Amino acid sequence: MSGSWSAGYVTEVEYTYGFYREMTPEIIRVSLLARNVGGVDRPATLNYCELGCGQGVTANVIAAANPNIQVYATDFNPAQIHGAQMLARDAGLANVHFYDQSFQEFIDNPDLPTFDIIGLHGIYSWINKENRQAIVRFIHRHLRPGGVVYISYNTMPGWAAVMPLRRLMADHVGASGGSVVGGVDAALKFANDLKAADARYFKVNPILEQKLDGMGKQPRAYIAHEYLNSDWTPFYYADVVDELSEAKLTWAGSANLLDNIDIVSLTAAHQKLLSQVTDVTRRESLRDYLVNQQFRRDIFVKGLRTGVSADIRDAWLNTRLALTLRAVDVPTSVTTAAGQAQLQADLYGPILQSLDQGPKLLSEIVPLVPGDHAYHRVQQAVMILIGAGFITPCPDATGDAGRRVHTDRFNLVLMQQARGVANVNYLASPVTGAAVPVERIHQLFMLAARLGREPAAFAWESLDRLGQRLVHEGQTMNTAAENMAALTQRHAVYAEKWLPVYTRLGLV
Repeated sequence: MSGSWSAGYVTEVEYTYGFYREMTPEIIRVSLLARNVGGVDRPATLNYCELGCGQGVTANVIAAANPNIQVYATDFNPAQIHGAQMLARDAGLANVHFYDQSFQEFIDNPDLPTFDIIGLHGIYSWINKENRQAIVRFIHRHLRPGGVVYISYNTMPGWAAVMPLRRLMADHVGASGGSVVGGVDAALKFANDLKAADARYFKVNPILEQKLDGMGKQPRAYIAHEYLNSDWTPFYYADVVDELSEAKLTWAGSANLLDNIDIVSLTAAHQKLLSQVTDVTRRESLRDYLVNQQFRRDIFVKGLRTGVSADIRDAWLNTRLALTLRAVDVPTSVTTAAGQAQLQADLYGPILQSLDQGPKLLSEIVPLVPGDHAYHRVQQAVMILIGAGFITPCPDATGDAGRRVHTDRFNLVLMQQARGVANVNYLASPVTGAAVPVERIHQLFMLAARLGREPAAFAWESLDRLGQRLVHEGQTMNTAAENMAALTQRHAVYAEKWLPVYTRLGLV
């Protein structure tokens, strides 16, 4: 399952091609503002580091959409780094630097600057103690005072019931002696056979049926990386705080903005209980029990400062926001750990209708909301909408044109790749400084428009030359006529529903 250089980490199968929005500088910025953290600004230049970058999608997108940021990223899997480097080269990105180095090797890399932001997605849960200590030493040495660390990791108590299932599957794959990916289906079948045999472990943990059903629908590469590494540790929050304190870090808040708004993410009983707890670490630990937290997205700061209220307010008012879908498609409620939170029409309607016309500063939106305390109501509503993914913070508008030069070139490479593979279902936005989810067929429609081709015919040509067919309701469409009809219909939906959004976000 592993080679000597891989230290028990799954390397025989590629990691997924994901983009993680919480790692972007603008999401980190507003997450800190939400916690009244001071010193949050937008420097003219910024040094960003990603540890354990996988396929490098997040690092490449941040570099493409933010030419003022120098991005450094490492992953010890050379195949993944090679792919990330090829994408950066083909897109002409001079501000991203990839290394196939372990964390211990990366500490002493002479090419590295002092960093403003260091990000780690998930990797902390999948490595051994020695590598975690190397990460802490790296942060201690390379993060500037006032610098920020984003770290996400599997969390207790949410994983308590699932840990034995993970061990069961890992042992089954290990005993088979075959490939990891080939063993995933066998391990899932074995687990389902145990459930069917009324194993009491499954009977007393009813959540496992839902978990198994979910695994069955996930890509096998994701399951291999998520569950089958030899090191797999869900952490208690307090233990992560303790380990990172060695790098002089202090917890500042969550990059999931909904977690920072107790009124929507906790029940009244939860809020009452936590109001009696003043110690931050104990409060967050208890909160994880209340919501049965499985995955945390934490932000730490080296030298945490509380902000001045007037400065925080000014920073919020100067925050630019963009809608990531049509206003008409925004649901009337959001799902949180506490259940459904309704979005009041008199508050959210003016915000969404304004952003439907294009990105706006918060200062332009506040006057549109009637009633007293409009600023505070709008600010909290915006936090909820960002947390739900319906809107996103953006860099300053003056840089849109310069960013678009880079994103157009980067996105063209991804669209051309979409003719052959469907790995990267994102494009970079010069407006948001981040990625926008764009499915493969939509990328082909965009490429067709650039080439002056008829979109449905171009998409069908791209699929047909590879022997690929569309699937509708579980049935494969075999004839050209069926596929063309389906693609024509999909383009009509694309043109009505998605093209306005992609245009607003600078993709087309």
